[in-house]
Amino acid sequence: MSGHILEIRHLSKTFGTHAVLKDIDFTVDQGDVTSIIGASGSGKSTLLRCINLLETPTTGEILYHGKDVSKQNPSKYRAKVGMVFQSFNLFNNMTVLANCMIGQQKVSKIGREEARSKAIHYLNKVGMAPYINARPDQISGGQKQRVAIARALAMEPEVLLFDEPTSALDPEMVGEVLEVMKALAKDRMTMLVVTHEMAFARDVSTHVVYMADGVIEEEGDPKKIFTNPENLRTREFLKRILNG
Repeated sequence: MSGHILEIRHLSKTFGTHAVLKDIDFTVDQGDVTSIIGASGSGKSTLLRCINLLETPTTGEILYHGKDVSKQNPSKYRAKVGMVFQSFNLFNNMTVLANCMIGQQKVSKIGREEARSKAIHYLNKVGMAPYINARPDQISGGQKQRVAIARALAMEPEVLLFDEPTSALDPEMVGEVLEVMKALAKDRMTMLVVTHEMAFARDVSTHVVYMADGVIEEEGDPKKIFTNPENLRTREFLKRILNG
């Protein structure tokens, strides 16, 4: 058995004639915070959607603890490899608390009381416990995203995937979501984050993956990638983003 939690092997994804991902290879270990950076349209979100089984890879495989995920029960697997979306994906007709209980009850078959106490525990962790009876349309975007993180955490996943978790937020709300993510990183939560927040990628990640046109152009230690990237495309991308 390999020591990796996730292994992405020779992954490609084609929509029609358009190859969105080409031969992607990397691994995720316990406690890694991997930031995936790159211009829009470079395949980052599609990669996460493949890892979460929302898209089926065209070729290649994804292994979770050495087992092919395509042969696993998707909802059980997603409980272990949770995802936080750009658009929150909360149920608007349910309270904040109910949003954080439903997955536990339906997927993990946890009893109501235990689901409730776990939900409150994780809502507390993200600073949203005072809002348990609010509905999503009564709270801000930053608060919705923190609820979405609490909902994912309530499943007690081993890995959390974040798909541009701050890009739908007003600038003043970005910080509150990043603070929660920084706290999770400090707690050694294994995270895979597609992000445009370069300071997060540079300062919080343990590993950075730079993608362009569906391939990984460069990956490695954040300090090295941000101060001395080897690849010309990485250099140009960072120069554009950081000086923009």
